[in-house]
Amino acid sequence: MIRAMQEQLLFLYKFMRAPRQIGSIAPSSVFLAKKMLQPVQWNQVRSVAELGVGTGAITRHLTKVLHKEAKVLLFEKDQQMRSQLSAGFRHFACYADACNMQHALQSEGLDGLDCILSGLPFFNFPPALREQLMYQIETTLKPGGLFIAFQYSQQMRKQLSQRFEIERVHFIPLNVPPAFVYVCRKRGVS
Repeated sequence: MIRAMQEQLLFLYKFMRAPRQIGSIAPSSVFLAKKMLQPVQWNQVRSVAELGVGTGAITRHLTKVLHKEAKVLLFEKDQQMRSQLSAGFRHFACYADACNMQHALQSEGLDGLDCILSGLPFFNFPPALREQLMYQIETTLKPGGLFIAFQYSQQMRKQLSQRFEIERVHFIPLNVPPAFVYVCRKRGVS
């Protein structure tokens, strides 16, 4: 309970300082986290990245479903949150910038990712940054791999459909704020 309250206060503080970067006043709910992980066949995933990890609300649920041999890369721009993630998830590699995903994969000896989870508030970013992130996601994801992102609107639908096959969009009302989960697959054979 104390950890949840501390995370809530940290998120609120970070949101007030940089709302376009943080995107939300609260960490992801358990309902959102479970919906993000539900579409994935985790027993087949050996490499996964989570973008915009925040305080690790989704990451904690990820640890419960991962295959023991899976390699996990966490990307969080906020230095304080990234330090806490490094301490709390010691077996996972932590990086600052999702715009450098290709370099991170090379550093980790990976040729691609089976799955990418994202909590990045894409529509808050300038178009050039958004495009750079989409390029990194598309090029590091293996053909047939899943890209699952939550957003607080459907404004990214068109851009996502240009790069991926959108398999499903879920609405999660039990989150602050309510969110949409996009389940997207990279075109091509896995």
